[in-house]
Amino acid sequence: MTKNTDKNGGERGGVSQILRRQFLAHVGQTSPSPLMIEVARAEGVFFYTPEGRRYYDLIAGVSVSNVGHANPDVVAAVQCQAAEYMHVMVYGELVERPQVQFATRLSELLGLECVYFVNSGAEAIEGAIKTARLHTHRDTVLKMRHAYHGSSHGPMSADARLTFNDFESLNVIDDHTACVVVEPVQGEAGVRLPDMEWMAALRKRCSDAGALLVFDEVQTGMGRTGTMFAMQQIESFGIRPDIVCMAKAIGGGMPLGAFAANRDVMGALQDPPLGYINTFGGHPVCCAAGLAALNYLEQHRLVEQVESKGELYEQLLRDHPQVREIRRSGLLMAVELGNSEKMYRLMELFKDSGILSDWFLYCDTAFRISPPLTITEFEIRDSSRLILEALDSL
Repeated sequence: MTKNTDKNGGERGGVSQILRRQFLAHVGQTSPSPLMIEVARAEGVFFYTPEGRRYYDLIAGVSVSNVGHANPDVVAAVQCQAAEYMHVMVYGELVERPQVQFATRLSELLGLECVYFVNSGAEAIEGAIKTARLHTHRDTVLKMRHAYHGSSHGPMSADARLTFNDFESLNVIDDHTACVVVEPVQGEAGVRLPDMEWMAALRKRCSDAGALLVFDEVQTGMGRTGTMFAMQQIESFGIRPDIVCMAKAIGGGMPLGAFAANRDVMGALQDPPLGYINTFGGHPVCCAAGLAALNYLEQHRLVEQVESKGELYEQLLRDHPQVREIRRSGLLMAVELGNSEKMYRLMELFKDSGILSDWFLYCDTAFRISPPLTITEFEIRDSSRLILEALDSL
């Protein structure tokens, strides 16, 4: 046994303390109080510390690891592609098999002709905004209040004059509007489901004004809500987007984003030539991982199990006296406590209990449950037991 794997934690503990100090000193922090849990490995719905402490990962990297950590099919695809070739040339110039195959599969699933790969959800939104502006020759971009579409300049500067499920606010969409960006299920607002009549009215208003409708499926895509994409649950109402943005789970754990549209819209990126280029978007290793994850979802029929798994969580948790409400779409859940102080205290109790969860950017009174879709019934019941014990301690 090497020094770093000392059972008693002597050497290992020293190494971990040095690593934690280096983390605080040299890694840019986004909060004043990071969790400071060191990850040694992850598998399935769990991750483990160097000391062997096990945690339920109930957020899956914020809906990234839908097929579970260290999924063997994804790992094999990454290893195989890395051995063949990694980065070769700026995306869009060379024919690279993983990009082409994955783009083809996504196009078939979405019913849209073209996919443009980028590196993240924020980049996908940026690309969609630029495409919409070029296609419509307009500048105004609208989004919903309490919507999160990434932290880059484009999505942050979009005009938040629309309110989700509010009919009257649709009147701001006019002939100056290039596009409206909306989530088919609002994530960071605390899992808010759409009114289908409102969504249909939004689609009609965009069409009447000549504006493009952009769906942000970054968090809801790849099976999270019980269909491969959440938009598939509203297509029967005649609601189709012009552009769809994806990221998070489409990379199977690797950094990958994309936006998709029909050729008449996507063609706007060719004028001027090379008007929108991306060095690492569609990286062959990331595309190979994403394709393997998609195949795994389909072969193991995981998406078909999502609704029943989410329903089981809801049944097990909803009657606790601390729970005010559960808002859910598949395995994207907000457990509402109605009190932010209780929620922050619960996060500490979760950490002590071996659970990783978090709250929502625009709803700090509810905690998130969005585990890998591979989670089993036993793991749902066991993690719910730990959640209920923590709620008892509030």
